[in-house]
Amino acid sequence: MSQTVQSLKALFERDLNSLKKELMAYEDESQLWIVQGGISNSAGNLVLHLCGNLKHFIGAVLGGSGYIRERDKEFNDKNVPRAEMAASIDETLEIVLKTLDSLDDAALAKIYEVRVFNDKPITTNIFLLHLSGHLMYHLGQINYHRRLLTAQ
Repeated sequence: MSQTVQSLKALFERDLNSLKKELMAYEDESQLWIVQGGISNSAGNLVLHLCGNLKHFIGAVLGGSGYIRERDKEFNDKNVPRAEMAASIDETLEIVLKTLDSLDDAALAKIYEVRVFNDKPITTNIFLLHLSGHLMYHLGQINYHRRLLTAQ
């Protein structure tokens, strides 16, 4: 396994585990769905979005998992039980790690098959780094949201 794949696996594992810890740290499950002021996405919807995003772009596109993404549901669903979201995070982690295990340096160097940035081609490696950054960005938002609403 390449050093790049090992590094990506370490980042996704760390951050998906942190996502689950943040989810579980909310004192009251109903707080996951609060939006107020300039906050337009609840922590619950961000969890759904992150799982859907990774299951699609890594699991389905790179791993051939067959996952069908319903992006609108990621932002429109409400009051999904915390246990269900925690299980989805676990499933996402399993899919991400399994898919990354199947990649080598040649696969990372290929142009990612879905054009996501103004149709500009990028390598799979760069897109995976983007996905890791996207996860970290929303993880930070969730952490901040939780700290605003809880004593922890």
